[in-house]
Amino acid sequence: MSTPAARRPLDRNRVVAAAIGLADEHGFDAISMRRVAERLEVTPMALYKHVARRSQLTDDMLDALLAGIPDAERGADWRTNVRARVMAARALLAAHPWARDAIETSPLATPRVLAHMDALMAAMFDGGLSADLVHHAMHALSTRMWGFTRDVMPTPQVPEDPEQRAKAMAGYARSYPAIVRMATTAPGAGEHCDDDAEFAFALDLLLEGVERRRLDGWTSGR
Repeated sequence: MSTPAARRPLDRNRVVAAAIGLADEHGFDAISMRRVAERLEVTPMALYKHVARRSQLTDDMLDALLAGIPDAERGADWRTNVRARVMAARALLAAHPWARDAIETSPLATPRVLAHMDALMAAMFDGGLSADLVHHAMHALSTRMWGFTRDVMPTPQVPEDPEQRAKAMAGYARSYPAIVRMATTAPGAGEHCDDDAEFAFALDLLLEGVERRRLDGWTSGR
């Protein structure tokens, strides 16, 4: 016979797992000590023995999630390792969208956040990048290290009706010829873009550019 949830020993891992489940279902803003307690069928005060406040709970949730990022492949090219970690982070955040809010709102870097950043830098150092280049590469990565970007290119609104659409495109062509040329001639540009493919393309461009700087012996002083 199973023991009721309220009588089973409560520990930090159970609290964090319950909070992650709540956030997965209802989003980051739904996280509160009261709602997590309700999910566990305990009183809110029972949670405070394991987490001191909501911010500590959300940090613990984030760290539990980031523990799923695999370690680097030994002997692999630095770009392969950085790319693998970034794409793994992207997959985690896609599965748990609330994690982006947790990253952006936490006032201090959690241990797992620091470990992820340290692993990226370690891969770069192992690949022969100087501290100077690692510093600038991390700034260039910015939020891409977590698998997302803020710079979304806006798309002009085009009418559904074919006749109205043709008129709108003709107007755009007069005012913005380069945009229309790209939208009407680039493969797939007129359709919904593959966000994962576009992200990977930009990440690869960035990493290839950093490698080129390394090969050229780049320094920030020149």
